Amino acid sequence: MDKSIARIVTELEDLRHLENPVNTQTQPISDSTLSDLQILLDAAADENDPENPMDRFSDELASKSLSLNSLVRPISDAMDSGQAHFTLAASKLYLSLLLSPNSPVCTLFTPMAFFSLLQSIRRSLKHRRAEPGEPGSGSGGAKKRKARDKGKGLRNSEDCESEEREFDVRVLFSVLEKLELVMDFVHLERFPDSLKSLVQTVAEIPEMGFDVCGNSGSFNKLTGLCSRVLLKVFEREHGDHANIAAEVFKSLTPMIIQHKSQVRIFALSFVGNQMMNVSRNLEGVKKTMVNFLWYLVHKAPDKSEPRALAVEAIMEIVRVMEVEEQVGFVEYVVKMTQGKARLRLLAVDLILVLNTSLRDVMGLNLESGVRDSLGWKCLEALIQRCSDAMAGIRARALSNLSQLVGFLSGDDRSQTVLKEVMGFGDAMNERQEGWMNEILRARCMDEKVAVRKAALLLVTKLMAILGSGFDRALIKTMGMACSDPLVSIRKAAISALSVAFRTFLDNSVAIEWLHSVPALITDNESSIQEECENLFVELVLERVSTVGSEINTGSVLPEGELGLLKEICNGEVAPWVKKICTNLGKKNRLKHKYATALQSIIRTSESLWLSQSMPIEKWTAPPGSWFLLSELSAYLAKAVEWEFLRHHWQLFDKHGVGGEIQSPLPQGYAHEEGGGIESSSVAWAGDRVFLLQTISNVSVELPFEVGADLAHDLLRRIQNFNMHSTEVNAHVKALRTLCKRKVPDPEAADALVKKCVHEIASEASNIIGNYISKESDTTRKGGFFTPPISGSKMGKRAITMSKSLSKVVTAVYTIGSLVIICPSADMRSIIDLLYTIITSENSDPKVNKVASSTISLKQTAPSLYIQAWLTLGKICLTDEKIAKKYIPLFVQELEKSDCAALRNNLVVVMADFCIRHTSLVDSYIPRITKCLRDPCELVRRQTFILLSRLLQRDYVKWRGVLFLRFLLSLVDESEKIKQLANFLFSNILKAKVHLLGYNSFVEAIFVLNDCRAHKGHAGGHGSRAESRLFSIRGNDETSRSRRMHIYFSLLKQMAPEHLLQTFVKLCTEILAAASDGMLNLDDITGQSVLQDAFQIIACKEIRIPSNRGLSSDAGDIDEEGADNGGAAAKGRTITQALKKGLIQSTIPIFIELKRLLEGKNSPLIGSLMECLRIILKDYKNEIKDILVADKLLQKELIYDMQKYEKAKTKSTAAETVATHQRTVSFHSPSISKIASVRQAHNKSIGRLQGDVRLASAMGDVAAEAIARSVLKDMNKGRQTPPLSTLSVPKLKTCEGGQTSRSGVPLNVLESVRRRQNFDFVEEN
Repeated sequence: MDKSIARIVTELEDLRHLENPVNTQTQPISDSTLSDLQILLDAAADENDPENPMDRFSDELASKSLSLNSLVRPISDAMDSGQAHFTLAASKLYLSLLLSPNSPVCTLFTPMAFFSLLQSIRRSLKHRRAEPGEPGSGSGGAKKRKARDKGKGLRNSEDCESEEREFDVRVLFSVLEKLELVMDFVHLERFPDSLKSLVQTVAEIPEMGFDVCGNSGSFNKLTGLCSRVLLKVFEREHGDHANIAAEVFKSLTPMIIQHKSQVRIFALSFVGNQMMNVSRNLEGVKKTMVNFLWYLVHKAPDKSEPRALAVEAIMEIVRVMEVEEQVGFVEYVVKMTQGKARLRLLAVDLILVLNTSLRDVMGLNLESGVRDSLGWKCLEALIQRCSDAMAGIRARALSNLSQLVGFLSGDDRSQTVLKEVMGFGDAMNERQEGWMNEILRARCMDEKVAVRKAALLLVTKLMAILGSGFDRALIKTMGMACSDPLVSIRKAAISALSVAFRTFLDNSVAIEWLHSVPALITDNESSIQEECENLFVELVLERVSTVGSEINTGSVLPEGELGLLKEICNGEVAPWVKKICTNLGKKNRLKHKYATALQSIIRTSESLWLSQSMPIEKWTAPPGSWFLLSELSAYLAKAVEWEFLRHHWQLFDKHGVGGEIQSPLPQGYAHEEGGGIESSSVAWAGDRVFLLQTISNVSVELPFEVGADLAHDLLRRIQNFNMHSTEVNAHVKALRTLCKRKVPDPEAADALVKKCVHEIASEASNIIGNYISKESDTTRKGGFFTPPISGSKMGKRAITMSKSLSKVVTAVYTIGSLVIICPSADMRSIIDLLYTIITSENSDPKVNKVASSTISLKQTAPSLYIQAWLTLGKICLTDEKIAKKYIPLFVQELEKSDCAALRNNLVVVMADFCIRHTSLVDSYIPRITKCLRDPCELVRRQTFILLSRLLQRDYVKWRGVLFLRFLLSLVDESEKIKQLANFLFSNILKAKVHLLGYNSFVEAIFVLNDCRAHKGHAGGHGSRAESRLFSIRGNDETSRSRRMHIYFSLLKQMAPEHLLQTFVKLCTEILAAASDGMLNLDDITGQSVLQDAFQIIACKEIRIPSNRGLSSDAGDIDEEGADNGGAAAKGRTITQALKKGLIQSTIPIFIELKRLLEGKNSPLIGSLMECLRIILKDYKNEIKDILVADKLLQKELIYDMQKYEKAKTKSTAAETVATHQRTVSFHSPSISKIASVRQAHNKSIGRLQGDVRLASAMGDVAAEAIARSVLKDMNKGRQTPPLSTLSVPKLKTCEGGQTSRSGVPLNVLESVRRRQNFDFVEEN
C-alpha cells in the first residue's frame, strides 16, 4: 500500500510540474495511477481495516505541499478523454474520492467535474449504441481527447490496450451506485445547472443503455439504479422540489409517449410508483405531478395510435395517484369537455379509460360517499357530452358511456351508483328532475341516425345491467323510440327492447314492452307488424306455454309470468293484444298448447289455494289468464275443455258474490256490515266476464242440452239485476251468442234474441217505474231518509233503500247493454222513464213526463242519474230520430253539470255521437271544446284525446275556434296533457295539416290575449265569457311566458319560408295596424298583443337557420342523407333575397311605430327598441344596403339605439349596485359604503364579462358612488364648493393650433363627435 501511495504522489508531482501558467489545461491521470487510487479508496472504505490508508495518503500529500484537491482536475480530464472503460473508471474514482472517510466534499465537488462525470456516462453508452464500422463513433469526446493529446508529454502504454477491452456494464452499475451515495453529501441546490444535467442524463440512460444490457435482468438493474438516483434529487438539500419534479417529468415525456417498449414501461413505472411515493411527502412534487398530466394532455398527438398511447400513459399515472390529485385531474378533464372540439373528444376518451382503469372508481368504499368519487365526476362529464353540439362527439360519448355501463355491470353496488348518478330511482328527487331521462329521450330522437342508434345501445345496456332496480323512466325512453319516424330506428328500438325483455324478465321491462311493441301491430310497415306478431309468440305465448307445461299441482307459479299475464289485461295493452291474437288466429299460428297451458295455470292456482286450506270463495285465478284464454278460444275452441269451463262456471255461480252486489251508497251513508265489495268479489266478477266470453267462443262445440241450460241460466241471472256492471255486458253477449247458435235458422235466432230482450226490458221497466213511484211517494209524504251525520250503523230502512237503488241502477245499465246487441228493440217506455230521471231536478210538472214526480234523483241517487244519461246515450246511438231530439239535452247537461264523473261520461257519449250522427253534433263542437278548460284534469284529458282522434279520422274539421282552443293544452297544468299536446302538434298535425299553425298564428295572438281592440279581429271569438275562458290575459311574467311557449311551439313546426311570411304578417297585421291606428294601444289587451309581437320578432325561433360558420363534422353526416349541396346553396340564395325584401318593407313600419310610441310616451318603447336592436344585429347586412341611400335615417337609428342601450345598461348597473348595497347593509352593517360598492362591482364584473357596455356602466356607477361617499366623508356634510372657486392648474398644449377652453385641441374633439360607435355585442 505504501508503494502505491508513493507512485500516486509521484505522478501528482509530475503533473504539477507539467502545468503551464499560460495554458491551465492539465493532463489526465494515468490508468495505473487510477487503479492504484481506486484500490486505495476501496481499502479506506473497508470498515474492518483498523488502519485507514487515507490518513497516510493525506500525510504524504501534505509533505509534498499537495492536497486531495490536486486529484480533481486530473481525474476530470480522465473522465473527458479515453475510451468508455477508462472514463467510467475515472468517474468511479471521482465518486469514490467523494465518498472516502473525512473527505472534504465541499472542496472536491466542482460543477465542471460533475459535468465531466455525466458526459463520461453518456459517451460510454453512445459508443455502444454506434454501429461497429460507423465512422466517427467516438463522437466529440474522442476529438477533444486528440486535441488534448497534442500537449501531452507523457502517455502510458495501458491507454492503447484499453481500446481493445470489452465494455463491462458492471462498471456502469458501480458508477450509478456510487452516484446515488454521493447525492447524500452534495448539495446541488447551489448548482442548478448540474442538477438539471444530472436529471436529463439519468433519465436518458435507460433509453441509451437498452442495447448495452444483454438481458432483462441487467436492464432491470440499470433502471433500478436510475430510479434511485432520480429519487435522490428530491432530498431537501437539492433545491425546490417542484422545479426538480418538472425537469424529471419533462425528461421522461419522450419515452412515455413513444411506441411500446421496456423503456416506456420503465418511465411509466417510475412516474407511477416512485414519483407517486415522493409526492405523498412533498407538496411541490404533488402539484407538479398534476401539472404533468395536463402537460401530457396538451402533448398528446393528433393521430389515433399515439393519442391512444398518451391516454394510456395518463391513466397509468392517474391510477396510482391519491384521491385528491385524481379529483384535481378529473376536474381538469371535466373542464376539457367544455373546450374545443379536439379537447372534448380527447376528454371523452380519457373519461372512458379513467373509469375502466381506476380501482374502486365509483367510490363504493369511501366514507365520504360516492358523490366525491372520480367515477361520479367522470360519468357526469360524459353524460353532459352526450348532448354535445357536434354529432360525432355525441355518438362517441354515448358509445363510451355504453362501455362504462357494461364495465360496471358486474357489481350490484355499482349498479346502484349508476342509478344515482344518472338520476334514476330514488335519486330523481335529489337530482334535477328528468335529467338523464331527458338526455336519453333527446338522443333517441336525435336528428342523426348514428346518435340515435348509440342511444338505443346505451339504453339497452342500462336496462340489461340495472336489473329489477332501474327506474321506469329509463325503459320508457326506449319505448318512446319505438315511435321513431324512421323505420330502421323503430326496428332497432323493438329489437333492443326485446333483447332486454329476453335478458331479464322484470315486471317493469314487461310492462314497457307490452305498452310499446304490441301497439306497433297497426304500423304502416308490414315487416314491423310481422315482427310484433313473432315477438308476441316468442316472449308471451311461448313463455306462458313453457310455464303451463312444466308446472304441476304442487309447484309454485313463477312471479315473472304472472306479472306478464296481469299486464296483458291492462286497458292500454288489451286492444293491441286482441289485434295480435286475431292476426295470429287468421294465419293459423295459434297452437293448442297455448290454451292448454292457460288452463293448467288456472288449475294449478286453484290447487295451490286449496292445499293451503284457504276458502275457495276468496280464490282468484292469476290476473290476465282468463282474458288471454278468452281471446285464444275464438280460434282454439277445441283446445278448451268443457268440463274445465263448467267447473269454474259452477264455482263462480256458487261462491261468487252471493247474488248480492252492492252499488255505491248515497253520499253520507256509512255501513259497517255491507258497505262495499271485497276485492276478491270484484276479481271474480271480471273473471266471470272472460269465462262467459270463452263459453261463447266454444259454444259451437257444446252439446245442445248443455247450451240450452246455460242460456236459461244466463237469462235468469240477468233478470235478477244483482250483478256487477262489468258482468252485465258479458252475460248479455253470451246469451245472444247461445241463442243464435242454438237455433240454426238466422231469422228464428234473431226472433229468439228479441224475445229475450223484450222479456228482460219489461222486467227492468217495471223495476225502474216502481222505484220512481216509491221515491215520489216518499217525497210527497216528506219522509225520505236523511243520512245521519255521525258514522253510526245504518238502519234497516237505509239498507233496503240501498239494495233497491243498486238493483234499479243495474236494471238501467242492462237496458243499455240490450240496446247494443239488439238495436231494433222497442224502448219507448224505457225512454220516458229515463227522461223522467234526468229531468227530475226540475220540479215543474209540465217538464216531467210523470206529473207526480217532484223528486230530485240527481241529489238522492246520483249513480242512477249518471247511469240514466249513459243508457239514454246508447239508445240515441241506435236511432237518429231520438238522437236529434235529445242531443241538445246532452250538451246542456255537459255545460251545467257539477259532477266530474258525469261530464267525463257525457264527453265520451258526444264523441260517439260525432261518429254515428256527425251532422247533428257538428254545430255543438265549440261547446264541447269548452271541456278542454274543465277544472277536472280527467275531463280535460279525456276531451283532448277523444277530439284528437275525431280530428285525425276527419269526423271533426280543424276550422273555426277549434284549433285555437287546442293551443291552451300546450300550457295545461297537467304534465300528461302537455305531453299529449306536444305530440299532437309536433307529429300528427305537422304531417296532416302542416299549414294550420302558419295560417292561424296571428289570429292566435289576438285570441290568447282576448283582444278585441283591433278592427279586423273584433269578432268571431264567441261570447265574452268563452273568450276569457280560452285566453291567457295579462302582462305579468307568468301569463306572458305561457303565451310565448305556445308561440314557440307553433314556430318550431314551420318551414323556413313560412317563418319569413309569419315575420311579414306580424309586421303588417299588428305593427302596421298599431301605427295606422287600427289597433287601439290605449287598451291593455292591445298593448299585450303588440308586446307579444315584439317578443316573437326578437326570438330565435323565428330566425331562419343559417349554415354560415358551421365547421365540418364527420359525425354530422347522416348515413341516410344525400348530397344536397347544390340545393342548399340555391336555397340560401333565395333566402337572402327574401330577407332583403322583407327588411325593406318592415324597417319603415318600425320607424313609424317608434315615433308613435314616443309621442304617446308608451312603456312599449323599450320592447320596440330591444326588438329593433336584435333585428339590426341579425339582418345587419341587409339593413346596410337599405340605409346607404338614406344617411339621415341611418344616423337617427344609430343615435336612438345608442341612447337606448346606454340608458338601459346604466339603469341595470345602478339597480345591481343598489341591490347589493342593500344586501350588504342588511347582512353586514359594519361594512362601509365604499367597500360595499367595490364588492358589488367586483362580483358583478365576473358575471358581465360577455357584455362590455354593461360592465363599463357598472364601473361608472361604482366609481360615481365611491366618489360621492368620499366627498361626503371629507366634507362631513358640508356642500362642495363650486369648481370656479377652486384653484385649478392650467395646462398648455404640446403643439400649436386652436384649442378649446378645456385645453383639448378642437380637431380632437371634432373627431370624437364624428365617431359613431355602434358595435353589436355578439351573443353566445
